[in-house]
Amino acid sequence: MANRTDPLAKNIRGTNPQNLVEKIVRTKIQNHTFWKEQCFGLTAETLVDKAMELDHVGGTFGGNRKPTPFLCLVLKMLQIQPEKEIVVEFIKNDDYKYVRVLGAFYLRLTGSDVDVYRYLEPLYNDYRKVRQKLADGRFSLTHVDEVIEELLTKDYSCDIAMPRLKKRCTLEQNGVLEPRKSVLEDDFEEEEEKEENEGMAGGSEDEKDHHRRSPERERERDRRRDSHRHRDHDYDRDYDRDRGRGRDRDRERDRDHYRGRDRERDRDHYREGDRRDRARRRSRSRDRKRRDSDDDQDREEPKKKKEKKMREDGTDHPDPEIAEANKLRASLGLKPLR
Repeated sequence: MANRTDPLAKNIRGTNPQNLVEKIVRTKIQNHTFWKEQCFGLTAETLVDKAMELDHVGGTFGGNRKPTPFLCLVLKMLQIQPEKEIVVEFIKNDDYKYVRVLGAFYLRLTGSDVDVYRYLEPLYNDYRKVRQKLADGRFSLTHVDEVIEELLTKDYSCDIAMPRLKKRCTLEQNGVLEPRKSVLEDDFEEEEEKEENEGMAGGSEDEKDHHRRSPERERERDRRRDSHRHRDHDYDRDYDRDRGRGRDRDRERDRDHYRGRDRERDRDHYREGDRRDRARRRSRSRDRKRRDSDDDQDREEPKKKKEKKMREDGTDHPDPEIAEANKLRASLGLKPLR
């Protein structure tokens, strides 16, 4: 009962929300002491207290792959499925950085593509340090914006497979997402205006107006203002290229694996054939020896019968005279002398 999903929870991406975590990882979490002691009976209200006690993020670690408390709380959120407003409040929490990361991770698993970009991209401006537990059990130092970068660009995070996320440029072209606005855009505009004012300080009013209204200057300003928007397109293209290379490496590795397995299968097949041939040759040699022994026995049986008959007639007596007498008696049908 403690591991069942809330009956009022809705399916996420056509399946049970807990199925977003792989079966092996989910079983390890449900068998962990933290899950049984600290996560039992948690609700959307009491979950906040446990999230505030987090002091690191991470997936599984150690030789037996123990789950971290962060991963246990992620599965608990999938089980009870809190409302979207609560998750958004998690993300907007500035006081507790691990609560923010927990809400962002849950939204990345269950939210739509538009919501993921809308609520997670502003977290790129959070540069606070967070502790991350590595697979070998040691801790490393990272930042909130790096965790968000991993959620938006990587296929796996904290040993959980991330759902497929559409490219930002595709959503912009479909009109469902506004172009990304950098927080540095205002600084760029102020810097440009300052440079223009310094350049026009010594000129006449006409020159100032011409410089201010110059089409080349306006195009240059627009190009610099919109330069940050093209970074997403270039990044998506680089990401696809790296992903394609990774798939090629995986495909080549699988091809080598299957090739080696076929080679091993052929070698085993040849060994089995040689073993059968040797067994067949040994069986033939045994049959040949058995036939030869049977032929020798057939040839020796008449000799043995003849010798036995001669022994019964007494013709093989050591005394020549008695042997001669036994021959004569045998011809007359009398018993031999002993």
